[in-house]
Amino acid sequence: MYRSVPVPTSTDFAITNARILPIADSDGNRAEAIESGTIIVSAGTITSVVGGNSAAADLPSGTEVIDAGGRWVLPGFIEAHGHLGVHEDGEGWSGDDTNEMTDPNGAGVRALDGIDPTDLGFKDALRGGVTSALIKPGSGNPIGGRTAFLKTWGRIVDEMLVTQDLSVKSALGENPKRVYGEKKVTPSTRMGTAKIIREAFVDAANYRAKRDHAETEGTPFERDLVKETLAEVLDGTLALDQHCHRADDIATAIRLSEEFGYRLIINHGTEGHKIADYIAAKGIDVILGPLMTSRSKVELRDRTLATAAALAKAGVRIALTTDHPVIPINFLIHEASLAVKEGLDPVIALEALTINPAAMFGLDDRLGSLAPGRDADIVIWSGDPLDLDARAETVFVSGRKVYEFDAESGTAAVADPHGPTLISEP
Repeated sequence: MYRSVPVPTSTDFAITNARILPIADSDGNRAEAIESGTIIVSAGTITSVVGGNSAAADLPSGTEVIDAGGRWVLPGFIEAHGHLGVHEDGEGWSGDDTNEMTDPNGAGVRALDGIDPTDLGFKDALRGGVTSALIKPGSGNPIGGRTAFLKTWGRIVDEMLVTQDLSVKSALGENPKRVYGEKKVTPSTRMGTAKIIREAFVDAANYRAKRDHAETEGTPFERDLVKETLAEVLDGTLALDQHCHRADDIATAIRLSEEFGYRLIINHGTEGHKIADYIAAKGIDVILGPLMTSRSKVELRDRTLATAAALAKAGVRIALTTDHPVIPINFLIHEASLAVKEGLDPVIALEALTINPAAMFGLDDRLGSLAPGRDADIVIWSGDPLDLDARAETVFVSGRKVYEFDAESGTAAVADPHGPTLISEP
């Protein structure tokens, strides 16, 4: 059960007596665990991470001191690919705004306009130590729309937003082929899907050239939201988040990216283990998962928990995903645990939930590690998060304590963003 607590505010505080896993240092290099460490937070930002508790003696008067009691402290996890808030958990069709499947090219739509911050999944995210998520418009269209990166606690999506200038979702494989094939329109094949994407980028390139010429000449120019978004992909402002499972679809994604010169991030990558060396040689990042699904369609028949280890050993930078609500977002840590069981280095497993997704999208100067200058998205765990029985006990988002689990009563307190008089239900 959940219970509500008053709205917290960013405060100055220190977490002492902690086993700190910073994940990375201020320069982005891998950082070792700090025993009996102290983290100092001011105005929602980490100001210091040191070994030993002596730093607490130098804190300004009135600073709250939180004794972690030797517990593990990590940066908040990042869900790198999900549909939190746009595909509301337990709401059925009325809460599913994931796909605008009326046009194969949906580059003009934005996930931000479909996110409901009251979705139960946001509370589940906190329960699993997930403090931020890249939310993506679905996978039914060859081009799905612009993504939005949010913190997982808040009242209004605009207040939760970190940025919506990261990527555009795109899809290859069975989904668009099925959706539009049933409508007897293009695309009904993998060839047709690639054609739609290719034509969209040709149109965007032509649009960009005409726009630039009009600006040079000082003449009026008619804007087009679809082409403008894809022009940003061509410019390198936005990455292309490419949904693809089969190895041949991954190869097609790489082929298209090289043809048009945009930055590609593979999403799902189910058969990535079959061509791990090829993906590594191309320098492509992979957001892998979900790993715990059934083989619900043909392109998932070779799904294996060992793919993460195979990609990492080949030198591919990976992040892990639940694809929420396909797998509940609070199970993100279990995706990592199961991957470790099948050979993934535990250090890389935690990096795949923190610094890796942050770095993939250029947010590693703010998120994904416990280092000075980073957002105070901090989670105190009861033990090693990769252990099945470990719990996220206290969660801070931007320095606000927004979640606390009480082991004795078995209840969790969630800060209610709408005010202290409302009750947060499970």
